[in-house]
Amino acid sequence: MSFSDYSAQPTCPHNARTQKTRSTPSTDKVIASFNTWAFKREQPSDVDLLSNIVRKQINNGSPIQFVLYWGKGPRNRTALPDLQCLDYLMAFADRVKSVYEPGAHLTLIYTDTHAALNGHSAANTQQYFAGIEAAAAERGFGQCRLGDLVRKFRSRGSHEADHSGRGAMLSNLTRSASRWYRGGGDAEAGAVAYYDMNMVEKHVIEAAFPQSIFVTFNGSDLRALFPDNLPIFYMYSLRKGFGVKPWFIDDAIESLAQPGAGQIA
Repeated sequence: MSFSDYSAQPTCPHNARTQKTRSTPSTDKVIASFNTWAFKREQPSDVDLLSNIVRKQINNGSPIQFVLYWGKGPRNRTALPDLQCLDYLMAFADRVKSVYEPGAHLTLIYTDTHAALNGHSAANTQQYFAGIEAAAAERGFGQCRLGDLVRKFRSRGSHEADHSGRGAMLSNLTRSASRWYRGGGDAEAGAVAYYDMNMVEKHVIEAAFPQSIFVTFNGSDLRALFPDNLPIFYMYSLRKGFGVKPWFIDDAIESLAQPGAGQIA
């Protein structure tokens, strides 16, 4: 696969532009290249907005921009499920490249803020993310830390955290927190803190990546956690039909893991 030469350093967002090709595909054709059940776990949100973003980037001759969170689970090292996921993301981008010469640019946003909330040490988080950064750089992905984005972009918006939907999601998030949360307080406290954190961070993502498609391995039941004004692409994680996030999978038991969603990451 061939990507444009993007810096592998965590200094995103990066706004790329290339020359338009002589034969420019239609917006629908480009969307159809990736909006397929080979990758999506359900229909994307905000289809009109998705079309508008893709259309603008085609008109500019730019790669189609995708951003996604990458979390931290129990492991402190890169393992087979991580590499399988990265390769699956490459195949996803290859589909765009096959019909649209500038291709796709994927940016991984490492959720160091979520890792800290879940009780992971800074050293363990750095060790794990460093391995993913190296593997992602080999595949041409952009990458950065969510904490850096929050510090850089939070002051640019006037959005206050919206807690109105917290109650409806608390049960789901608490179940996830009971498995993965190791911070202060009980699982429900962790779920509340996670929800509140996302209410700020989703506006940061909008400010940092205003013309991007937000990819998630979760389902639409967690739509409220994602950027309000970006289209959301709900994607499988390692392969068609498989939805467990790679950072939660032990490489020794990957074949036994069952699809799931909603894990705090």
